[in-house]
Amino acid sequence: MGLIDRIERSWIRPRRGPALTLGRRNLFILPSRFGWLWLLTCVVLYLLGINGGSSGPLLLAYLGVGVFLLVMPLTQFTLQGVRLESGRPEPGFADQTLLYPLEIHSPESRGPVRIRLTPPPGRAPAEPSDTPLDQDLMLPAGRLALALPWNPSRRGWQRPGRLRIATTAPLGLFYCWGVWEPDAAQLVYPARRHGPVRELGREGATQSGMAGREMSSGSEEFTDLAPHRLEEGLSRLAWKQLARSGERFSKQFGDPLPPAPLLAPASELSLENGLKALSDRIWTLSHGEGAYGLQLGGSHLAPSRGRDHRDRCLRALALWDGGR
Repeated sequence: MGLIDRIERSWIRPRRGPALTLGRRNLFILPSRFGWLWLLTCVVLYLLGINGGSSGPLLLAYLGVGVFLLVMPLTQFTLQGVRLESGRPEPGFADQTLLYPLEIHSPESRGPVRIRLTPPPGRAPAEPSDTPLDQDLMLPAGRLALALPWNPSRRGWQRPGRLRIATTAPLGLFYCWGVWEPDAAQLVYPARRHGPVRELGREGATQSGMAGREMSSGSEEFTDLAPHRLEEGLSRLAWKQLARSGERFSKQFGDPLPPAPLLAPASELSLENGLKALSDRIWTLSHGEGAYGLQLGGSHLAPSRGRDHRDRCLRALALWDGGR
């Protein structure tokens, strides 16, 4: 559909918003290649009938033109009334295939239709994808949830581009389509690339005593008290606490874990490459048990662990402007 792509980019300004209902004001229709061939056949039959003085070819020509004119509104009605809505896209990493949620509401069964994302002008097209969305799709009556694959190349809040929904039903004589730009942006983390990461310091390493340090069990350093259990024996019993309150407590021991690292972009890398290396390091550390923090200019995230902390760090990387 090279001609359709050129027309769309040169003459059509797609609607942008959270939803779009397809109708006469935002649907476009042109004869397909088969439609032009159909018309050419009708012209040839008409000329044969005129030159040969035969009514048979003339009747076929008139019948073909009548079918052609009848199919045009039927093709448009296949998409008319269909409503497109964007869902809540989940974050993901740049240079990877992300899924953009889409909901289609159809008042009745329609189809077949074809739905795909096309990049906006100025952006290189994504690599071809062998997903079912590149093929004809039947729309059931009611709600249909889809996930459209696309490949963002930049971090931050990104939109996938133009969404095109098209059909050639019922006979393939016309190509009818609508264009829409969903305004729900998807958060894109920096691409994960292995590289050096700067550690500005170890959080808690300069604190005195046990403050700011995590403990591992099985060491010789007293850390806390816990209710006494019979299987622990008398060696760990806190005798002073027993004498004061009459309650039985056991002494808990542990080794101080290594202080949590505070990560920052490496000075020898460019800003984007440094953020990519940080993205890879944070993703790797999040699958372990250790804590880590993040330092980006004046922005500071205290060391922690878990999925929520990982997502906060990756979000900070995605939206970091370099201190501008």
